[in-house]
Amino acid sequence: MDIDKLVRRSMTGFALAGLLSVGAWAQSQTGSGSSAGQAPGSDVKQDTKDIQKDKKDLKKDRKDIRKDKRDLAEDKKDLRKDETDLAKDTKDVRKDVKEVQADRKDMAADEAKLKADTKKYGANSEQVEKDRAELAADRKDLRKDTKDVQADRRDIHHDQKDIHADKRDIRHDRKDLRKDEKDAKSDKRDLHKDRKDRRHDGHGH
Repeated sequence: MDIDKLVRRSMTGFALAGLLSVGAWAQSQTGSGSSAGQAPGSDVKQDTKDIQKDKKDLKKDRKDIRKDKRDLAEDKKDLRKDETDLAKDTKDVRKDVKEVQADRKDMAADEAKLKADTKKYGANSEQVEKDRAELAADRKDLRKDTKDVQADRRDIHHDQKDIHADKRDIRHDRKDLRKDEKDAKSDKRDLHKDRKDRRHDGHGH
């Protein structure tokens, strides 16, 4: 009889221990399942934030690219204008130099005529006065044309500086454009990756 009681008590103890083990296992499984359920949701939320950031970055990159292209087109337009101005000023300086040469030739002829008329008609003659007036007009034309040549050469120097600056701006614009296009390509890759991650995280592991 004592043996039967002992056996029954042992069986009862094993049963209680088994129930406690099963309860602990069930609780651990429930906790584990809850934790597993939270992780994908948290990942999806982070992926969505990353996607929004990628879209914002890509939008900014595209805006920068459009601006770079506008700047590049504007600088190319400026370059064409400055090259046209340079060609015009170069043409003007050649024309004014020819006029200076013609003025000097006229002066030399009028000086020779003045000398001859002075000898022929006298220093105070009407013809000599007329020759002196023509010589004075020649000198005035020479001063004006020489001044025009100097102004044209300054314009040419200015045009050359503008052209140099335009070419530098164009190089800078192209560099910015390449950088922004590279950034846009990188952001597209990031966006594609984050969308792929969200699909993966949304379906669970």
